[in-house]
Amino acid sequence: MKICLTAFLLSLSYLLPGQSFTEALYYLPDLRFEAVETPEGYAAAYVGYVRQPVDHNDAGKGHFEQRIFISHRSADRPTVIVTEGYNRSRNRNYELSTLLQANQIIVEHRFFGESVPDSLDYRYLNLQQATADLHRIRTLFAELYPEKWVSTGISKGGQTTIYYRYFYPDDVAVSVPYVAPLNLDIEDKRIYKWLEKKGSEACRADISTFQRRLLAERGKVLPKLDWYARGAGLEFTYLTLPEAFEYAVLEYPFSLWQWGTPCTAVPDETVTLDSALTHLLDVVGVAFFSDRDVAYYGSHYYQAADEMGYYGYDIKPFKDLIEALPTDRNPSAAFVPGKQRTRMDYRQAKAVDKWLRKDGDRFLYIYGADDTWTATGVPPSDSVDAEWFILKGKSHGDARIKNMTDAERARFQRKLEEWLGVVLD
Repeated sequence: MKICLTAFLLSLSYLLPGQSFTEALYYLPDLRFEAVETPEGYAAAYVGYVRQPVDHNDAGKGHFEQRIFISHRSADRPTVIVTEGYNRSRNRNYELSTLLQANQIIVEHRFFGESVPDSLDYRYLNLQQATADLHRIRTLFAELYPEKWVSTGISKGGQTTIYYRYFYPDDVAVSVPYVAPLNLDIEDKRIYKWLEKKGSEACRADISTFQRRLLAERGKVLPKLDWYARGAGLEFTYLTLPEAFEYAVLEYPFSLWQWGTPCTAVPDETVTLDSALTHLLDVVGVAFFSDRDVAYYGSHYYQAADEMGYYGYDIKPFKDLIEALPTDRNPSAAFVPGKQRTRMDYRQAKAVDKWLRKDGDRFLYIYGADDTWTATGVPPSDSVDAEWFILKGKSHGDARIKNMTDAERARFQRKLEEWLGVVLD
């Protein structure tokens, strides 16, 4: 049964003696919600839709509904707010919420999933507006959840965690971004330097040889990719199929390290072309450069190009084999919707980087030592009261608390206990 909220009786305490949490939710303004399956360990769970202004500086610009998921334990427990960077279509339990036995609110990012205004005016997809969404939700639930709050997010969601703390430093007691880059330009060249040193010299040579082989055999590869694309129902109009192929080959070392593919898996020259191509599709996937995926990640690409920064591809080693992409510049990995122009203004990112080095206290950063995105992660510093956990042998998908060593986990929990004033089991 769908439950609609009204805004009356706001002067009353939201959670009166004997009142259920569901009843208390009725009094929150600008929220509609319905019950969903309750995760193990929680008392209740809901999917909610918060009415948000498109422009927090001018409510006259219209509103949209932002999807959230609420997993409720108790008003006397901490609350974890999960700052998603993309869409979130279902509820899930995050390991930090389990560790803290906390309430949990997952927030889908504006302009993703169901949290999209009627008109996709990208002027309002920026860091100030996105973090203002989070602040409004934090304020909305403040009386229901009066204990300390912690923010967390993974990858782009971890970036959102960082920016949220910058714009609203008093909203949470602790911030825990996972595998979160802080890119400082549209082509953050720290990634090139990282890839130039990652792995053994032999490994890097094997990677380059594999890339060059595929590019050299493009005449045989492209017909195979065309049949693959037809079978998968993929279309290539934003990028042509030859462009997508070259992008996939250039992307290969980035994705290989990001997702933890071992160097021993790189095909050598004795492997058949079909097997080599299958490996490329497994590690990178040409679908990632198809119209479908470019559209799916469109809002992300806009943010990256506009103010969050991103990465590109160093084509110097492959200029003699590149045919579809331009060779007078390094291609960007940000495929902006409609190929529209963006501000390309990264002063905000650089200001946050500077702030973190001086004032970024009570952060717990989790990175994978083998993850390419660690190249642009927040660098460790003794100037702030924060902790870094750069997990050996871990990449983007498995740099998690559960995969820490006993010593790392103990250090992580000690800081949480110190900053939150709690005792963890």
